[in-house]
Amino acid sequence: MGNAVSAYGSYLNMVALNVFVYEVTDSALAAGLFMAVRLMTSVVSGFVSGRLVSAYDRKRLMVGADLTQCLAMVALLIAPEAGRAGLLYVLAIVTGFCSTLSGVALRSSIPEIVGGELRVRANSLLATGRSLAMIAGFASAGVIVAKLGYVAAISLDAASFAVSASVLLALPIRTKAAASQATASQATESQEAEPQEADKDGGRRARRRQAGSLLLLRAAPVLAVMIAVRAADGLGSSSHNVALPVYSSALDPSHPATFVSQFWATWAIGNIVMQQVCGRWAGRGGRQGPGERAFAIGACVMSAAFIVVFAGLPTGVAVVAALVAGMADGLTEIAYVSRLQAAPDAQRGRLFGLSASVENTGFGLGMLVSGALLDHFRPLQVVGLLHGLAIVLCLGMFVVLVRYGRRDRPAPETAPERDVPPVESEAR
Repeated sequence: MGNAVSAYGSYLNMVALNVFVYEVTDSALAAGLFMAVRLMTSVVSGFVSGRLVSAYDRKRLMVGADLTQCLAMVALLIAPEAGRAGLLYVLAIVTGFCSTLSGVALRSSIPEIVGGELRVRANSLLATGRSLAMIAGFASAGVIVAKLGYVAAISLDAASFAVSASVLLALPIRTKAAASQATASQATESQEAEPQEADKDGGRRARRRQAGSLLLLRAAPVLAVMIAVRAADGLGSSSHNVALPVYSSALDPSHPATFVSQFWATWAIGNIVMQQVCGRWAGRGGRQGPGERAFAIGACVMSAAFIVVFAGLPTGVAVVAALVAGMADGLTEIAYVSRLQAAPDAQRGRLFGLSASVENTGFGLGMLVSGALLDHFRPLQVVGLLHGLAIVLCLGMFVVLVRYGRRDRPAPETAPERDVPPVESEAR
């Protein structure tokens, strides 16, 4: 619930702050620069967040991220009007960094909070909360700004982060494996006792952890391909986000927002339904939830459905395609996050940090590419190109799954049982 409240504030400020920037600066370029600074901060902070959540207490990091965003919103409210323009870009950096840090910390903590066997159900509940928060945030932003003004919207955003931080502080949760906490405390004691030697050992440990993450991806090629597919999904997602207003305006120039609203409402319904299905299915009979093959199938179906939406078919067919896209998107989200959470705790934070940077990079690059292509090509061609790339990568992932599935399958008569590293256990 705390995460959903915080997500509501984030989606509310995505609308309110972007419009507020334009109101304060009276410049479309300044508004675009604000969004670009925030996105670039999210890309860079993914790598930093991975290191932080591996080295420090994740609960404290999440609480600190929420409180920092709350204070940043309050500072914007009490700042004089003359100084707000410059403060807005500081706010973009703060919110971009803190939201990424909080997301990486939470996702990497789920197996420790609820246990590995319940992580799929927990991911389903969190994803459902975020989806409902997205609907509420986007739907209420216009009403709140129109009726109550920007001060009320930004104040509500600040309050949502305060609620999230309070909930985290009140809950007696463990967000890191006991072994990792013991290692961190031993490292701290060693640094206090022998500073120079600790610096050398710390550097060696950092290099080993970095090499360990790279070796983890080399040892788990399926995981590496999944991260690459998520980058391609980011490209595709940016294409339909940019193309939707253009396509909707062409369908009905007098009511350009109609199709956009229908699309997102239907997509959200499909997304929430599939998240609940995955959570309930995983909760029965000790099932582990959707795996790598489900992720690949879901990503293919999702990209294909988004392409169908822009194919110029009747509105009813397009809405059904949006529903399918939402359901497939919900499936891939649960499968992907749960798969990364199967990694050992020592590498999990860095994996989620890398994933956040890759996804944000794909989305940002896709925004630029899509915007440039839409000046020369139809929405169907642009969406088909970028989502088609995701489909190609998914087919490549099938090849990897088949190849390594055959290689790891023991001979029926002679192959003895052997231990399987935790990171590859689900794939095998």
